[in-house]
Amino acid sequence: MHRSLRHKRIRKKIKGTSTCPRVCVFRSLKGMCVQIIDDTTGKTLASASHKNIPAITNKGAQAKKIGTYLAQEALKKNITNVVFDRSGYKYHGRVRALAEGAREGGLLF
Repeated sequence: MHRSLRHKRIRKKIKGTSTCPRVCVFRSLKGMCVQIIDDTTGKTLASASHKNIPAITNKGAQAKKIGTYLAQEALKKNITNVVFDRSGYKYHGRVRALAEGAREGGLLF
């Protein structure tokens, strides 16, 4: 099954609100990009990517650092509760490391 079909199925169920925004993950070959989105207004509240942190060769460690950086940015804007949108990727490897890093940084989901 293609990732786009899984992504559509997941997005039917997950909605981000102003009290509990959505954490959207995009994974590429070089790194990852993550956004915290309020779907009611359609605005990005916080974001993080591999460009925001120092270069790390291990992609799993890089994803964990991105998660902790995203949590710091969210806590600056008083965002603690979020809903995790894995965008059709399996909850495994880098996506899981990113989620664990965000949880360790203080986000609740």
